[in-house]
Amino acid sequence: MSTTRQAQQPAVISVKVVAAESLYKRDVFRHPDPFSVITVDGSQTKTTKTAKKTLNPYWNETFSFNVKEDSILVIQVFDQKKFKKKDQGFLGVVNIRVGDVIDLSVPNSEETITRDLKKSNETLIVSGKIIVVISYSRNRSSTNGSSRNGSSAPPPASAASTALADANNQNRQYSSFEDQYGRLPPGWERRTDNYGRTYYVDHNSRTTTWQRPTLDQTESERGQQRQTTTEAERRQHRGRTLPGETPLSPDLSSASTSSVNVTVNATGDNSPVSPAAAVSMAASGATTSGLGELPAGWEQRFTNEGRPYFVDHNTRTTTWVDPRRQQYIRTYGSNTTIQQQPVSQLGPLPSGWEMRLTNTARVYFVDHNTKTTTWDDPRLPSSLDQSVPQYKRDFRRKVIYFRSQPALRILPGQCHIKVRRDRIFEDSYQEIMRQTPEDLKKRLMIKFEGEEGLDYGGVSREFFFLLSHDMFNPFYCLFEYSSHDNYTLQINTNSGINPEHLNYFKFIGRVVGLGVFHRRFLDAFFVGALYKMMLHKKVVLQDMEGVDAEFYRSLKWILDNDITDVLDLTFSAEDERFGEIVEVDLKPGGKDIEVTELNKHEYVELISEWKISKRVEEQFKAFIDGFNDLIPQELVNVFDERELELLIGGLAEIDVEDWKKHTDYRGYQESDQVIQWFWKCIKEWDSEQKARLLQFTTGTSRIPVNGFKDLQGSDGPRRFTIEKAGESNQLPKSHTCFNRVDLPPYTDYESLRQKLTLAVEETVGFGQE
Repeated sequence: MSTTRQAQQPAVISVKVVAAESLYKRDVFRHPDPFSVITVDGSQTKTTKTAKKTLNPYWNETFSFNVKEDSILVIQVFDQKKFKKKDQGFLGVVNIRVGDVIDLSVPNSEETITRDLKKSNETLIVSGKIIVVISYSRNRSSTNGSSRNGSSAPPPASAASTALADANNQNRQYSSFEDQYGRLPPGWERRTDNYGRTYYVDHNSRTTTWQRPTLDQTESERGQQRQTTTEAERRQHRGRTLPGETPLSPDLSSASTSSVNVTVNATGDNSPVSPAAAVSMAASGATTSGLGELPAGWEQRFTNEGRPYFVDHNTRTTTWVDPRRQQYIRTYGSNTTIQQQPVSQLGPLPSGWEMRLTNTARVYFVDHNTKTTTWDDPRLPSSLDQSVPQYKRDFRRKVIYFRSQPALRILPGQCHIKVRRDRIFEDSYQEIMRQTPEDLKKRLMIKFEGEEGLDYGGVSREFFFLLSHDMFNPFYCLFEYSSHDNYTLQINTNSGINPEHLNYFKFIGRVVGLGVFHRRFLDAFFVGALYKMMLHKKVVLQDMEGVDAEFYRSLKWILDNDITDVLDLTFSAEDERFGEIVEVDLKPGGKDIEVTELNKHEYVELISEWKISKRVEEQFKAFIDGFNDLIPQELVNVFDERELELLIGGLAEIDVEDWKKHTDYRGYQESDQVIQWFWKCIKEWDSEQKARLLQFTTGTSRIPVNGFKDLQGSDGPRRFTIEKAGESNQLPKSHTCFNRVDLPPYTDYESLRQKLTLAVEETVGFGQE
């Protein structure tokens, strides 16, 4: 008898349904309860148990089937909660011809299969994969029974809980794990994060990495790869590097402030650049906003992905930011160390005025008209109007008022903080937490270990810049990027993976307060809701847009539509805690209270508050306690949430031409008079007003490192858009989810200027959607 004819004889195979991962979340308010239905030739059917509240179910159940080579194995995944509904809660299907994956002529064979789940029709959205092990043994007796191996095993933990999992148990569970590229080393597992990116979990060392390990590597080689990858991930976190990209980026951790005798200019020629020439170059405005040649000593390079970055050979540093879009002055001490220091962004000085520096790099102003000097910037208001609290509406005056308070005056003495560049997060934590708030209010003296030089401002600026990059790195699981974009941060609800996380949040709060107290900016921006929480303001549905745009749209739909007999909701919410989904009451007895058309507004208010603030209540309390160690709450309350963002992160240098170049229009054309008036108004505004417009239309004043071409919306890259909408007597409206402003067809320039100014500067929430 031939092999082919033998294969057509009935055989018994074993089908182990191991797990599914990254299932589609069809219900935005809750996770599915997935189970699998396995059918062979439409006649033999088996069902797995139901996994509770997860997008990554782990079944690990084995079933036996009588098959032939041409038998078709069908595995379908359903949501048990919706199984009796019209679409049966369908989550995906795979069809496998037995003869395509296993040879029934081979006495003992086994194959591990990972397949993408497919649709059953075009109307349903399906995502994720299913993992199945099919084995055949000629000695196996024919049976239709099933065995449930490991049925009591818990579902796989989330990425955040990996570090605290029991390594031995995990090793047993994943010792033979395979993916589409073959078998992984013992103790390793492949997972997918919320953004669909694949990463690998090493349960032996309790770490994760983007790089796939191989069986032929030694443990020391994997450790070296892990260390290299971790460092690259830290450097790349600002640009949200995706797996598969080569992490070749500017190495800010190796920045040096030592002097340079020979530099390389933009053309590649070697030429000496003296400190005096550097000061002269800066004073000439060679690096002011705009394009043209790079400043002397600067070079533009590109990563392997084509992303531009800039090398400053004067200071041996690299940056994503084009130096032609910034203004700098350069100072140097007796050791000719060149440092860079941003100058004021308030516009030109009045006629006859000059800015100078003391030998300690403190700025003062010379009025040649009256032959006098002053510490006060003449571009700022000299005093407050006592009869009208104008500082409540004017950011600059608020800052003057804020800085004038006794609680924010630097105390006598010095606060020494010594750190290593490659351990800046850990060292800063030890240094800042060991000192009292009073010590931290003394003059800051930052020193990088192994580097000479005194801190007259430049070193501390670099310290806050580097520290903010490190401590807000999502790698530490304390903060994460919002789902709205990839450059605003929010507190990670799974930060409890680190048992010391509350101490770290207090430390981070202190660092933010330290930056505000000593007038240093952090290179990080939070979601708008966090600034409101810092001001003890109530969060509302509108704040959800910057935290979770999809969830916001779902809640908005509930408010805008009759939900009678449409949604099956109660006053409860599902929360994922280290891989386990738990149900939380939004009010006492909430699980048993149905959401109806009459009480839906209360439900939206409670679930918005829970999702934004209640889930991170402990972390935020530690953070704000640390912040208030240096900044009294009653003083910071002078600002609104938009101004607080500017106080902490500073005013961005906004290139209007770049903004205009990467803008789309709906209902308008670029040549229309209203559009011409719009850009004329923006160009006349100062930096603060431009930043407020950016906040009004996108939700943050943060600009992507590559400029407006990389602006993000709730659904990925989204250009700034001006849409023709509304009546000429109405205010402009913004849609921060889509970086869009609805601009009415105003009939004259003055009307546009007044309405746009009012919408941007005088409204909080009003006029936004």
